Amino acid sequence: MNKTNHLKLYLYKHLNDRFNMRLIQILPLLFLFFSCTEQETILETETSRRTENIKEIESSAFQTLLDSADLKGAILVYDLEADQYHSNNYEWAKAGHLPASTYKIPNSIIGLETGVAEDDSTIFEWDGEPKMFARWEQDLIFKDAFHYSCVPCYQDLARNIGVKAMNEHLTKFEYGNKLIDSNDLDLFWLQGDFEISQFGQINFLKKLYLSELPISDRTEKIIKRMIVIDQEEDYVLRGKTGWSRQNDIDNGWFVGYIEVDGQVYFFATNIEPENNAEFDVNAFLSVRMDITLDALRELQII
Repeated sequence: MNKTNHLKLYLYKHLNDRFNMRLIQILPLLFLFFSCTEQETILETETSRRTENIKEIESSAFQTLLDSADLKGAILVYDLEADQYHSNNYEWAKAGHLPASTYKIPNSIIGLETGVAEDDSTIFEWDGEPKMFARWEQDLIFKDAFHYSCVPCYQDLARNIGVKAMNEHLTKFEYGNKLIDSNDLDLFWLQGDFEISQFGQINFLKKLYLSELPISDRTEKIIKRMIVIDQEEDYVLRGKTGWSRQNDIDNGWFVGYIEVDGQVYFFATNIEPENNAEFDVNAFLSVRMDITLDALRELQII
């Protein structure tokens, strides 16, 4: 944790010889008043600066993880109880990127809230056409469609939700940088200029965890159950990966939160290959989660 510098107070007093005796008599009182006020202001400024330093902790270990995997980007971890962020690159973490399949979390919530999906057992029927992955070529219940990251399933979900309802919920959730229209309703999270930052992802997930999203208790219970990735005796891991390719650049996500020993830690990792010409799809798909878990180990969370 970084320590702030010691306070340095510079107090100046200028006295003009032409001032009358009365002013000279009251000047010490005025000086005392303004000196105290200035000191309080400086102390408040320095305290704020110290608090900011505590909240955003630079992690060289996170950068080492990315360097070792030939990646650029940022790992962002938020400790709710300590109100502290850990990252290797705050500038990257505050920049917007396509949400890709991480959007399946809010999309699922909106589907449940609008009644387009009844629950996490709602069936998405396969249309019989070949898909990108063999696991998509079957009827899938909602929960499996989420974990298989079935793009065609969620495109159907988005079309059935419609532009109006989608935008209403995006606005209520404060998710993303813009509203969408009918031209990109079923693709805006994978292509175009709809973006969310890593800080935005964590803010959204924090609202979900704290029951601060404007959704029903029923929807909240279903989605929290639906997004569980791993559950052991001492922890529960929830989240979603994402991958988009735009302008020949591959961008990967892993967002979520982990509950350990009564504490909760939120994470949002966003990465790109250091050299896209040497891009290895299979390695990229697995490394998103791997380096995030390694970062949590660095912080001794798991």
